[in-house]
Amino acid sequence: MSFQSFDDPAGGADHPARLAQLRARLAADGLDGFIVPRADAHQGEYVADADARLAWLTGFTGSAGFAIVTPDRAGVFIDGRYRVQVKAQVDLDHFTPVPWPDTRPSDWLRDALPAGGRLGFDPWLHTRQEIETLEKALADSGIGLIAVDPNPLDLVWPDRPAPPVGRARAHDDAVAGETSAAKRARLAALLREEGQAAALLTLPDSISWLLNIRGSDVPKNPIVQSFAVLSDDGHLALFADPAKFDDSLRARLGNEVAILHPDGLAPALLDLEGPVRIDPASAPEAAFRLLESAGTQIARATDPAILPKARKNAAELDGMRAAHGRDGVAMVRLLAWLDAQDPATLTEIDVVEKLESLRRDAGITDISFDTICGAGPNGAIVHYRVTRATNRRLARGEVLLIDSGGQYPDGTTDITRTLPLGDPLPEAVGPYTAVLRGMIAISRARFPKGVAGAHLDALARQYLWTQGLDYDHGTGHGVGAALCVHEGPARISRASTLALEAGMILSNEPGYYRENAFGIRIENLVAITEAPAEPGRTMLGFETLTLCPIDRRLIDIAALSRDEVDWLDAYHARVREALSPHLDEDTRNWLDQATRPLDVSHNRKNAEPAD
Repeated sequence: MSFQSFDDPAGGADHPARLAQLRARLAADGLDGFIVPRADAHQGEYVADADARLAWLTGFTGSAGFAIVTPDRAGVFIDGRYRVQVKAQVDLDHFTPVPWPDTRPSDWLRDALPAGGRLGFDPWLHTRQEIETLEKALADSGIGLIAVDPNPLDLVWPDRPAPPVGRARAHDDAVAGETSAAKRARLAALLREEGQAAALLTLPDSISWLLNIRGSDVPKNPIVQSFAVLSDDGHLALFADPAKFDDSLRARLGNEVAILHPDGLAPALLDLEGPVRIDPASAPEAAFRLLESAGTQIARATDPAILPKARKNAAELDGMRAAHGRDGVAMVRLLAWLDAQDPATLTEIDVVEKLESLRRDAGITDISFDTICGAGPNGAIVHYRVTRATNRRLARGEVLLIDSGGQYPDGTTDITRTLPLGDPLPEAVGPYTAVLRGMIAISRARFPKGVAGAHLDALARQYLWTQGLDYDHGTGHGVGAALCVHEGPARISRASTLALEAGMILSNEPGYYRENAFGIRIENLVAITEAPAEPGRTMLGFETLTLCPIDRRLIDIAALSRDEVDWLDAYHARVREALSPHLDEDTRNWLDQATRPLDVSHNRKNAEPAD
């Protein structure tokens, strides 16, 4: 059985007919427009089938974006990662891709709706911050935002799947590094310190981390879909389908955790005594409205679990290191196997299935996201997901991009490697080398405490910029420890102002994409660690967790500085030492060749002295 499906989740659907049905429903409800987000009530990037409203309506399956439907327009708002993908997935005669955030929804709406227009939204699917931002931007337009219940799209979705009831399981305290009781006591103390009687938790990964549980509600993300109310005495009310929890897990959670049906959340919010801590950036607008209707005092503040979860403890870091060791063995076995094949005998699906089988051998419980395996022009689709309809046969002279990861009992992995099929493609050498140099620059960075991801992002882009090139995604996202592969709030991005801290785990993944030609991305996961510094100063740096050779055939070695060569040679020596004992002889021989020191005997154009 495969973890990854190659069926098109929106394939074969009559999306224009669905759009017409939604418009008819909006007209009957007296609405001039409606927002259809990608998110669910938990603001999850990955959603259950029951919450895949955007894909059902439009056919677009990216992990970010939204649509706005009016009587004569249907805009699908997507960021730079999806500008190629959206054109391939939506019916362009009925849906119009809108570059976002270049085009603000408020500007689009001012043009699409008349003054006095009524724009509907589902208050469970949008955060308070999101609604406040849109209301402010539309303040003098005459356009009104109307919270609607039930969701009109749900009313025209006749075969909408039921909500998931995946089995919940315990997450080993030894791997977590702290008991749930200790975590709850720590956060309860924070609430008392800040004068808050309770906190509403709406992010399932925060709740799963806090309770040391994992789930199977959403494929590839081991979370339990739920809401929770944490009281200042450490007691917690968990709003999740009770069928997910067996007797042993209930006993493990103990008497301080009450498991209640999700239908009980709204009444519970109406009965809470404040101040209630609630995060406007992640909690649904509906939750704010319920508390406000009861006159409950609200304390607007970040989810109290989000930063403690991001700061991995020693046990979590050890688990991540162990998982990356096993994952590295699977990746090396794949790359050695690929090099032994005639590319023309393989398709993208063949590569995905082979990698999944090798990760199964390494002990995964699931993959951490659908594998991105793009050959040639498919590699230029940043979040490409191969289906049976798009499956491309590999060909010599092309570039293959593989972005993948695994969920292990003790850690989560995410790795991208780009490799030539046959002789290196000449036009890919310059961009590949620039991407590699940017990845090395992040890997080698040292920075003072207080620096944010926005301060580091340019390090990864500098060599692309000198060639007039760039990429339309962030350089790095946070990663959970045996949790979600995309985890907030830390990231390396021009938009990130959050100070980076020791223990956070990030991806390091610059890239370059040439539409209809090829894609390049090189990605390792890194943990933030303390670095040597003068007395009285705290400096931070990165420990690379990923263990896998970086393909050298597309490198312009003459463009590398001596420090960059030294870093890559040292990294490859570490990979070879860590993985060789776990490989068969043929694969070990392949690894020896793939990790041998770079040949810098010829004259380098850009040689630099060592620091």
